[in-house]
Amino acid sequence: MLGFLKPAPHIERLPLDKIDPTYKRLRWQIFFGIFFGYAAYYLVRKNFALAIPYLQEEGFSKADLGFALSAISIAYGFSKFISGSISDRSNPRVFLALGLVLSGSVMMFMGLVPWATSSIAIMFVLLFACGWFQGMGWPPCGRTMVHWWSKKERGGIVSVWNCAHNVGGGLPPLLFLLGMAMFGDWHAAFYMPALGTFIVAIFAYIMMRDTPQSCGLPPVEEYKNDYPDDYNEKSEVELSAKQIFMQYVLPNKALWLIAIANVFVYLIRYGVLDWSPAYLSEVKGHGIDTSSWAYFLYEYAGIPGTLFCGWVSDKIFKGNRGATGVFFMILVTIAVIVFWLTPPGSEQLDMFCMIFIGFLIYGPVMLIGLHALELAHKKAAGTAAGFTGLFGYLGGSVIASAVIGITVDKFGWDWGFYLLIGGSILSVILLLIVTIHEKAMMRELQH
Repeated sequence: MLGFLKPAPHIERLPLDKIDPTYKRLRWQIFFGIFFGYAAYYLVRKNFALAIPYLQEEGFSKADLGFALSAISIAYGFSKFISGSISDRSNPRVFLALGLVLSGSVMMFMGLVPWATSSIAIMFVLLFACGWFQGMGWPPCGRTMVHWWSKKERGGIVSVWNCAHNVGGGLPPLLFLLGMAMFGDWHAAFYMPALGTFIVAIFAYIMMRDTPQSCGLPPVEEYKNDYPDDYNEKSEVELSAKQIFMQYVLPNKALWLIAIANVFVYLIRYGVLDWSPAYLSEVKGHGIDTSSWAYFLYEYAGIPGTLFCGWVSDKIFKGNRGATGVFFMILVTIAVIVFWLTPPGSEQLDMFCMIFIGFLIYGPVMLIGLHALELAHKKAAGTAAGFTGLFGYLGGSVIASAVIGITVDKFGWDWGFYLLIGGSILSVILLLIVTIHEKAMMRELQH
């Protein structure tokens, strides 16, 4: 491994009277680092769509540009898994900041060099590279959270942190408009968000830290007196990539089940979001203004929804992530059915359904990532999260874009909803199996 990526070494423990104030101060500081650091990744994940109308004016078709855009999801799915394995053996403050700089550099290149947007092939390669570097964002955040927050408080902290992608995802249009006002150049869709990533990368590096032990503090399990059932002194030993995958990922049945469930959760997340403008326009008779507002509200309803889901998971279901996921996905299924069956002309009800689905779906997205962290060894957290992300992006997002599109073209919108509802039901079944058999599967894994 490159030397600058290696985990920070443990140092001598601080005096007892310094531990609590230092822990409290650093946890706030580190949270701001991973929150805004991860939000910045979304500055250069969705911004290509802002340039599509201008690229069409240069002669590119929607199909060509859609193909180029798919490169980000394809690369991200693979990278999140591979980067997870690397990040488990890396210093997260370096890993996260480096990914931001690299992905921002790709977008800066696309904005400043005309050749970079001269052909679909070139754009596909560059967007693939950006997507690959994007995969360096989630795993170091996951590693950080399992080391600095104990299991009983993790649901709340992860739910708040998970809102970062909604916050970051809403900023590229504003940065683009600022760039257009300042420079009158549509390429600002690329270089203005990229500039934001460089600034936040510096901030994240300054704020973040590696493990508590690297700061002279005890493990969080000791600090909070919150020990998992299988916790022992070996839980703080760094593992090789082979050990992580062969001992804690590949044979982990519960992790496999939630990864497959993640396919269907992502199918709903992106299936509703990506196709709602066309559906509302073609079937429900909405104008571009109301369908655009529905799209916006779907995303931002996810912020309170995610926070609520984290609270429900910790307080109502007492940390049972699978049961919480079952509850929320049942409500999602009902909301999708209502959205489908609502007759044309019911704009307010359609809008409410979009808000309600957005409010509900981002909770399970967050929970599966959190559940993956808790189903694996704490030193395998990034790999476990990357594993579920691999399924979500390469399975769920591909089905949401390509398969739903083909299905609707050939058989109509009803069949598209059959696919969405069927996927939602399958996610409930898989999460229910995990809820019932998780303890038995984890005991089997330990033996």
